Amino acid sequence: RRCGLAAGRSYSGGGAYPSVSLTCPLPGVPKAVFAAAESRERFETRVTVLENGLRVASQNKFGQFCTVGILVNSGSRHEAKYLSGISHFLEKLAFSSTAQFGSKDEILLTLEKHGGICDCQASRDTIMYAVSADARGLDTVVNLLADVTLQPRLSDEEIEMTRMAIRFELEDLNMRPDPEPLLTEMIHAAAFRDNTVGLNRFCPVENTDKIDRDVLHSYLSSYYTPDRMVLAGVGIEHEQLVECARKYLLGVEPVWGTGRSRGVDRSVAQYTGGIVKVEKDMSDVSLGPTPIPELTHIMIGLESCSFLEDDFIPFAVLNMMMGGGGSFSAGGPGKGMFTRLYLNVLNRHHWMYNATSYHHSYEDTGLLCIHASADPKQVREMVEIITREFILMAGAVGEVELERAKTQLKSMLMMNLESRPVIFEDVGRQVLATNTRKLPHELCALISQVKPTDIKRVVTKMLHKKPAVAALGDLTDLPTYEHIQAALSSKDGRLPRLYRLFR
Repeated sequence: RRCGLAAGRSYSGGGAYPSVSLTCPLPGVPKAVFAAAESRERFETRVTVLENGLRVASQNKFGQFCTVGILVNSGSRHEAKYLSGISHFLEKLAFSSTAQFGSKDEILLTLEKHGGICDCQASRDTIMYAVSADARGLDTVVNLLADVTLQPRLSDEEIEMTRMAIRFELEDLNMRPDPEPLLTEMIHAAAFRDNTVGLNRFCPVENTDKIDRDVLHSYLSSYYTPDRMVLAGVGIEHEQLVECARKYLLGVEPVWGTGRSRGVDRSVAQYTGGIVKVEKDMSDVSLGPTPIPELTHIMIGLESCSFLEDDFIPFAVLNMMMGGGGSFSAGGPGKGMFTRLYLNVLNRHHWMYNATSYHHSYEDTGLLCIHASADPKQVREMVEIITREFILMAGAVGEVELERAKTQLKSMLMMNLESRPVIFEDVGRQVLATNTRKLPHELCALISQVKPTDIKRVVTKMLHKKPAVAALGDLTDLPTYEHIQAALSSKDGRLPRLYRLFR
């Protein structure tokens, strides 16, 4: 008779039931009872519109802490009538002194009592003020957010400190080894020349001395209005958030007053295509014991679609299917080693340092682009390889690779939404753009419905546009823009001819 450890080993090894498949329940064992999720209504995003047009959105998520913030429909794309760089200034000035709080330190000490942290991020179309803190301090948090957003002091000393911080950031941007932020600016400037999302997200050096309190107040009076704001919260009761919103955000006179608005820029993005080149010596960007080799960076993009369109989901799947990354990445589950840019580019061309796909999407347009890096002597061949990948997108899409991309996209979506701050941003951005929110299970259902024909349709539409090109580094061997445009407008049957364009 065997007992103890030996018996356990025999059971776990399947010796006790040698003929029962692992996919079948064991005979004689009671049927498993699984926990069921509560009704879905409890987890839906609730939205209330106040009398002044402010939207209040909340999402239940149990736990001691909450994330609450104000999102404003304002960003660098709205600066056409103003000095470029205002949003960059506002981002740096956030959570400084206000009507109630004498300094940034006072704000941080107030949040500290509730275990809180704060942050502000400005993008091309949104400025987001957010606080994560103990849910019991909600009243204090909303009061602080209202004060920071509508009652900032913007003292001369704070503005001068912001100027210094921005100058330092601009210097750092041009010196850092990772060129992605700079290339992202360049590709947007090339794709949407001098309009909307093509306007510079960073303050130009020449504007740092021109932006003062009057300029900021003039901008704020146009864009920081209740109808362009959402108060979003995750981890709190909706009624409690609405009550706080009424208390601190209803009928509040902003520090810049009313009636000074110069009007809201409602321009729709105009895709232009084009090229932005920056000749730069990249040989000493990263020195030290393991320096990054000298590289030339190319980003090629084509107009995709708005996140409000039905084609947004197929484009997101396409972006996941292209994938990519750096040549130094190790393999393993979930690393995306079966994406096209890994299989067709990095695995076949050892000299390619990086090949990554990105998808930027906005309320009225979008941009799908591929960033590639290689030695300056290989630039011509690198451009040829990347243009080929764009054209091959319109070819056959394998069922296995499509299903893998869809599964990976759903997995990434659900994993990201495990984080409370990410849920907060998702709730705020969706409600700001559409007054409602698509829940994760709805998005997963839409992803599951994508077919190979959908991918081919969106790619065919995309390839009819002029390309946008950003190039950084030693550009001696860079093909002309006309060559790149001719290559991308070619059809499958002319592929061999297109390669001769580069030689």
